[in-house]
Amino acid sequence: MNDNIYQQTPPSVPPNSTMAMVSMIAGIVGWVLAPLIGSLVAIITGHMAKREIRESAGQLGGDGMATAGLVLGYLQIIPSVLCICAVVIMLAMGVSVPFLDSLMQ
Repeated sequence: MNDNIYQQTPPSVPPNSTMAMVSMIAGIVGWVLAPLIGSLVAIITGHMAKREIRESAGQLGGDGMATAGLVLGYLQIIPSVLCICAVVIMLAMGVSVPFLDSLMQ
């Protein structure tokens, strides 16, 4: 009997893109510690990772991590930008913002 038929090598898994890991970690940091900076880093490195993975022709993995970083980054930055716009509009209209008023005094 030939035992070699049971000794198959496992399929090789391509290494993950470093940019994809950075994007996912920055996306998490954007939700926990530094919302604006972490989210910007997650978005920028996520797009860089997607391009890097696409151009590697299967030599790099981590597309899911890059996507997770992008989603976390965009979900955090959109409300942040909307809040900043709302404050700017209120200031332009002359609406009193209690938090900013206390800083001005």
